[in-house]
Amino acid sequence: LPSPSLESEEKTESLKKPCLVCTVSRQDTHGVAAGSIAELKTKACKKLASNNLKEPLIVVLAEDGTIVEDEDYFLCLPDNTKFMVLTGEEKWTPNYTVDGGTAWLGGNSEVETDSINPTNWKALAMRLKQNLSEIIMMSEADLQALIDVQCEDLANEMGEKPAKIQTLQKTLQGVLDRREEERQSRGILQLYLKAVEQEKSLSRESDSTAAPSKDVDVLDSAAGSSEHCPFSDRIVSVLLKKTSPEIGLSNRDLQKVIEEDTQAIAFALSVPLQEAKALQQNCAEELKRRLQQVKALHSLRSRSNGSSAAKRKK
Repeated sequence: LPSPSLESEEKTESLKKPCLVCTVSRQDTHGVAAGSIAELKTKACKKLASNNLKEPLIVVLAEDGTIVEDEDYFLCLPDNTKFMVLTGEEKWTPNYTVDGGTAWLGGNSEVETDSINPTNWKALAMRLKQNLSEIIMMSEADLQALIDVQCEDLANEMGEKPAKIQTLQKTLQGVLDRREEERQSRGILQLYLKAVEQEKSLSRESDSTAAPSKDVDVLDSAAGSSEHCPFSDRIVSVLLKKTSPEIGLSNRDLQKVIEEDTQAIAFALSVPLQEAKALQQNCAEELKRRLQQVKALHSLRSRSNGSSAAKRKK
C-alpha cells in the first residue's frame, strides 16, 4: 500500500496545472506546472532568470492584464493560460501586432480595447474560443463589438458553424440586456435612497441652522495630487455618463478603479471624495461577483466532466 505521504504528494501533483509564463517583453515564453500563484512565481523566476526578476512580483493574464491574486480564480483558469510576471515597477501593455508591431511608436500606451476594429474583435473572439467564461469578464463595449461582427466572419475566426455562432451572439445580447436591466434597477434604488436622504436633510435643516455639507469642497487645490488623469477617455466616459458604471466595465478596468488613489479619482471625475470611495467599493463588489460567477461556472464544468469520465469507465 502506498504511504500517506506518497498519496499526499500524488494529490498535490494532480492539482498542478500547465501554465505559460513570460515577462513584460514577451520575448521568451516557458511552460511550467504550478498548483498555486506562489509556485508559479517561483518557477517563473527560475525559468526567466535571465530577465532579473525581483520581488515583489505581480502575476497578470498576458492577454488583457487582469491581475491574478485569488487562488480559486487561478485554479479556475483553463490549462496553458499565459501569465505575465511583472516586477513592482513594470506595467502590463497590450501585445502590439498591428502594422508590423510598430503601433507603440505612436506613444499611446493605453489601447482602447472597446473601439471596434478588426484586430480587437478577433482578439476578443480568441478569448472566447479559449474560455467561454470570458463573457462574464468583458466590458459592455467588448460584448457589443462581438455582437456587431458578421456571423460568418466570427464563425470563421472561432472555427465554429454559423448556427452555433448565432446562438453565441444571442447569448452575448442577453448578457448585455441583463446588465442594462440591472443598471436600471440600481438606478431606481439610488433615486429612492437619494429622495429619502433629501427628506431627512430637509427635516434636519428645519430643526437647526444649515451646516455646510461635509462632501462639498472636499477637494482643495492640493487634492489633485496628479494633474494627469489616471484613466483613459473611454473609462472616464463610462464612469461619468452611466448609472452604476461598474456594470459596463471589464474586469481589468474594474481593477484599475479599485487600485487607483481615491483622491486622484475624485479629482479626475470632479466628484466629492465620498462619491469616489463609493465608486471604488461598487467596483470591488462587481469584480467579486464576477469572479464568483466564474468559479461557479468552472465548478459545474468540473463536476460535469467528472461525471462523464465516471460513466466512460463504467
